[in-house]
Amino acid sequence: MNIGLYFGSFNPIHIGHLIIANHILNETDLQKIWFVVSPQNPFKPSSTLLNEYDRLHLVQKAIAATDAFKAVDIEFSLPKPSYSVHTLAYLKDKYPNYTFHIIMGSDSFQNLRQWKNAEVIIANYPLLVYRRPGFDILDDYGAKLQVLQAPLLEISATHIRELVQAGKSIKYLVPENVEEEISTNRFFRKPQSK
Repeated sequence: MNIGLYFGSFNPIHIGHLIIANHILNETDLQKIWFVVSPQNPFKPSSTLLNEYDRLHLVQKAIAATDAFKAVDIEFSLPKPSYSVHTLAYLKDKYPNYTFHIIMGSDSFQNLRQWKNAEVIIANYPLLVYRRPGFDILDDYGAKLQVLQAPLLEISATHIRELVQAGKSIKYLVPENVEEEISTNRFFRKPQSK
């Protein structure tokens, strides 16, 4: 089975993530896309992160209606910060009959050399790279690469968190059930000062 691994903090998951995942499912021979929720990305400060179980829950809510999508928490039990190379080794061992492809934006692809054991990833895993404005795709890695023109929206999780903190609407930026969860649980709101 061909599985696409979409790694991310998903802090929170938003419409942009879902549009890209759906487009990649349509344009490739993947059977499923697994949203791998990273508890702690080595390149991002953990202070702005919602609890990983809450982020996983929001991803599960967002993708519940799509059978080909799955929320995965395997990095929760692996050492932190989360390194993709460790996750991939774990998955390969656990699911030897699956072929895993890594989904990433061209911005991440440009930074691939900074990833831990990047050469192992490049040598062993096909990469599905979607274009992001301002980040050219220059493959001087010799990667097994498929470049995709995914529809891009200028939506960022950072902007969504800022809107929530400002008490503004995030309608249409995230799925409706995700918006409800964020509101009900008061996710991303600044703690009240005493």
